[in-house]
Amino acid sequence: MEQVTRVLIVDDDPLVRSGLRMMLSGAEDIEVVAEAADGTEVLPLVEAHRPDLVLMDIRMPRMDGLRATAELRRGPRPPEVLILTTFTTDGYVLEALRAGAAGYVLKHTPPSQIVAAVRNVVAGEPVLSPAAVKQLIGAVTGGGEEAAGARPDDRGEAERLLGLLGGREREVALAVALGRTNAEISASLYMSVPTVKAHVSHILTKLDLNNRVQIALAVYRAGLV
Repeated sequence: MEQVTRVLIVDDDPLVRSGLRMMLSGAEDIEVVAEAADGTEVLPLVEAHRPDLVLMDIRMPRMDGLRATAELRRGPRPPEVLILTTFTTDGYVLEALRAGAAGYVLKHTPPSQIVAAVRNVVAGEPVLSPAAVKQLIGAVTGGGEEAAGARPDDRGEAERLLGLLGGREREVALAVALGRTNAEISASLYMSVPTVKAHVSHILTKLDLNNRVQIALAVYRAGLV
């Protein structure tokens, strides 16, 4: 029987929520279990409905999606978070990823791609829109770090963290930063997919990170890509 992904939609616009519900409900393997109009509603609804993924807007009246994501991801066994927004400034992208979001997609993305993004994030594959990737690369290579609030010692800290990894773990971390899937890493590094998943899990634990996107951020900040 196909695994059904449970989704919580968070957006202050009721029309957007309605459209997203209709879009996602059309997929047999996705179920919208609840909706929220503000970040303050996220934790109680997650506790009540136990979604696998939260589809999160950024700008909301009382608590924005960035703060809601950070609070959610600090909890035990949190759901994945996929940011769905109209904003692509490097500050927003970096803050969302640092907060623990596993993806960042724009609202004008075609419906089929949004559905695919939900599936990919739940499967452990990070998802970034092309515009978000552009902002991220600009920020971590120096073009937008001041605007993104990066600290001068970010590179040194990233290098220290990556120094905690073993040789194969560093190879996997680099492959993750290059956007490769588990299957692609398996083929390129000549290891099984379960072994790749185990390495990724060990990297997250050693570096105290939330997801693959944060592994990529650390690799970029260390200057390895």
